[in-house]
Amino acid sequence: MTHAVRPPVPADAAAMARVHVDTWLETYRGIMPDELLDAPDLIDRRRQMWTQILAEAAPSKFTCAVAESDGRIVGIAMAGPPENTESAEDELPEDRHLYVLYSYRSMHGTGVGQDLLDAVIDPSVTTALWVADPNPRAQAFYSKNGFVADGTIKTDDYDGIREVRMVRQARGD
Repeated sequence: MTHAVRPPVPADAAAMARVHVDTWLETYRGIMPDELLDAPDLIDRRRQMWTQILAEAAPSKFTCAVAESDGRIVGIAMAGPPENTESAEDELPEDRHLYVLYSYRSMHGTGVGQDLLDAVIDPSVTTALWVADPNPRAQAFYSKNGFVADGTIKTDDYDGIREVRMVRQARGD
């Protein structure tokens, strides 16, 4: 299955929202509360989110990418500045943060995830991400790409998912 990865344009926001919601349904059923996954406004909220991000996206802030196959968007990715921390004592382990990397299950194993990751993350920059736990497939993918769990665990207030932070140290040329 062939695919292409490119920067998104504002007109992609609705398709990106559809991928975001569909992949959540594929991945998080049984992990994330059903009432969140089944919320009638979930697709609208994701569309608003992507519309805003694409309208404001600047390379210095957020880097986004979409993967297309057969003329439709099948994967999305977004990296940006480190997350805000709750307190001044928190040490940020990263220079960049991977916020989004989703592709349809039917695209797993095709290289879409790798191409999206490579499109939004510079290997010369220390990068962190939060990955759902359990999510062995995603954790193995990130491990293969040099990310290591740093022992930090949180439970997300929004969706109740237990997450593990993984960090990949900057690599020199």
